[in-house]
Amino acid sequence: MQGTPAGRRAARADGPRSSRPKRRTFTAAYKLAMIEKYDAATEPGAKGALLRGEGLYDSHISYWRKARDSGSLTSSAAAADAGRAMAHKGRPAGEAENERLRKRLAKAEAKLGQTRAALDIMGKAFALLELLSESADSPKTSVR
Repeated sequence: MQGTPAGRRAARADGPRSSRPKRRTFTAAYKLAMIEKYDAATEPGAKGALLRGEGLYDSHISYWRKARDSGSLTSSAAAADAGRAMAHKGRPAGEAENERLRKRLAKAEAKLGQTRAALDIMGKAFALLELLSESADSPKTSVR
């Protein structure tokens, strides 16, 4: 049973670190709900009481707010609505992905150009050093 994934999980559950606390994970819906509750709390001390009751820090709210504002934090229902809205506007679903890949390709091509230029310079420097080395190794002829 030790060779199977279930056996490994069972062995870890009884292991020396089984008493360690597990890291909590939060769903997008929970994060959005907490942001709403936090923003709705207007009475003095209400925001702190909300955070203490949920076991959160104000940094959680600020990170989640930044994620929401950047568009990376959306609930599944909101994401589905956004997907339908994109389809209704006549924009192909993969166009955003294509644009992201185009930008990535442009960056890669620019980096490739820089690398080729650096290799060209290195090759010329190597050839120059070889030429200097050969001229230093050859015996000098005196003119008398």
